[in-house]
Amino acid sequence: MKYQGRVAVVTGAGSGIGRALTRALTEEGAHVAVSDIDPNGLAETQAGCPPGQVTPYRVDVADRDAVLGFADEVHRQHGPASLVFNNAGVDLFAGVADMSWKDFDWLMGINVGGVVNGTKAFLPQLIEAGSPRSPSRLVNLSSAFGLIAIPYQGAYSTSKFAVRGFTEALRQEMIMEGRPVTVHCVHPGVVRTNFGANMRTSDTEDPDLAAKLFDRTALTSPAKAARLILRGAEKNRARILIGPDGRAMAALPRLLGVRYADLLARAARLTSPGSARADR
Repeated sequence: MKYQGRVAVVTGAGSGIGRALTRALTEEGAHVAVSDIDPNGLAETQAGCPPGQVTPYRVDVADRDAVLGFADEVHRQHGPASLVFNNAGVDLFAGVADMSWKDFDWLMGINVGGVVNGTKAFLPQLIEAGSPRSPSRLVNLSSAFGLIAIPYQGAYSTSKFAVRGFTEALRQEMIMEGRPVTVHCVHPGVVRTNFGANMRTSDTEDPDLAAKLFDRTALTSPAKAARLILRGAEKNRARILIGPDGRAMAALPRLLGVRYADLLARAARLTSPGSARADR
């Protein structure tokens, strides 16, 4: 078991990729401290793992003091974490003109604040637990939409571009300083989770339509995503792409440069139900 005796942390573990990561880690012998705001989801995650290998914590990752307390409690109960996955995230389907300030701040608090809070809170433990022969691993979840932007995902792309920049800078810092911590940024395409059903929308968008669009385009299972994430971290890949859509979206700016954005917008105008908005 490759993670026998190691302490792992997974945020947003009440469903989806977080749950799948937790299962995969426990199958390889890790003890996993899991967090979420949904206690029922955490209980289901714990029930699907070997007994005694999961400790649940109800934590809002946007609450810095709560995350710092979570990190202290993990260290006190289990020792320093050597594997940390900042996975918690939310989505907002809304045009920039129509999104509310409240929804934008909510998303940024979780998607960016949660990653920063989790990284800062657990980085001292990762440094403590790592060694040159067995480095600690910090894995931050961005998105394929942290590589390209698309219409009506402006807030989400903003947050995921921020995660990418933050994570890539930290990876360089750990290398420059000779720290025993490898840092990885994950860019999934659309994964088959309840993410779409839980996304917020602006008042001008149909939440059911947004959820159906998400579900129709989901190509990768959470279990496969988890396997690819762990494999990518083990191989020390700076950027971990998940799914054929994730790989395709990573290729777009390489192939088309900045022209990709205009081409996507024209394609979306032809196919999107909201394409006639400007004409109404």
